[in-house]
Amino acid sequence: MPHASPKLHNAMWPGLVGKGTDEGQEPPISLERMLELTAAAEVDGQKFDGIDYFLFLPHTNPEATDDELRAIADLIASHGFAVGSLVAPVWPGTVGDSAMGDAAAREKFLSAVKMACRIAKVFEQHGVRKYGVIRIDSAEFGVAKWREDQKANTAKIVETFKEAATIAADNGQRLAAEGEICWAGMHSWKDMLDVLEGVGMPETLGFQADLAHTYLYLLGYNAPEYALVQPGYSEDEFWAAYKQMTDKLRPWTIDLHVAQNDGEVHGAGSHDKTGKHCPADDPNGKLDIVKCSGYWLEDASTRCIEHICWDGCMFPNATLENPETWNTILKTMIAVRDAHGWN
Repeated sequence: MPHASPKLHNAMWPGLVGKGTDEGQEPPISLERMLELTAAAEVDGQKFDGIDYFLFLPHTNPEATDDELRAIADLIASHGFAVGSLVAPVWPGTVGDSAMGDAAAREKFLSAVKMACRIAKVFEQHGVRKYGVIRIDSAEFGVAKWREDQKANTAKIVETFKEAATIAADNGQRLAAEGEICWAGMHSWKDMLDVLEGVGMPETLGFQADLAHTYLYLLGYNAPEYALVQPGYSEDEFWAAYKQMTDKLRPWTIDLHVAQNDGEVHGAGSHDKTGKHCPADDPNGKLDIVKCSGYWLEDASTRCIEHICWDGCMFPNATLENPETWNTILKTMIAVRDAHGWN
């Protein structure tokens, strides 16, 4: 019999991140359209169970009224979907600002976490959300400023995250910091671990692993001193390094993005130089998605992981609009659950 858990989710933010009106950018894809595309996917009678959701315009006004949020919840539920993890709008230009900035910037960061907690509670009261985390990062783009005083800047991030975790705990939520090479203090597996251990609140603040981003951790893209493999690595070297990385970060991992990566960095607009997400069947993909997922999902149920989410961030709109994209992704997600799920 197929496993009942983890539930299979699709992310809505690929319709937003990297999209916009600047030269070279494609227009955003609406929440309604992303839901339709996700709902249309089907493999051997199986469909996606839910969605993970970015709390910012044009999909969501983070200052929406309770009634407006309940209408969004009704829309999502009308497709038979649950809401899982939420992305707090912590970046400059949204609600928040840098977690290692001055007092005003850090207060804006915390206000974004408060908004996300409020929305999470409205969705929970509605009934559409029963599990998932709130995703954050340091909201300090690039590592140049961080490197000016690494110890002090990491300490600022840790202190901001501690305050954010206290807010989350008071609202019955958990935060997950997503490791990406573009975010200061989170740009390598070692620096990410330093932040998690510095906060030291594993019951409230954990790690969100993304297969595409953590692959670049292995390569040491923004931290060569912490590279675990070198160009031309063998398969045996890769899996030894992958085990080394996941053994360090897995105990902190409370949310997982399933993804593919071709070893390149990619970006668009203000969200630049990060792990390139590729289609699940990309011939240039470097990852055995099912096998890699197993390293992160070992003992996942003991860490209260109830779902996994596909992340196709910054796919071209033509790829997002192609129904076969989602059928292939769903087939891959089912394979991950068949191999590593539980009941």
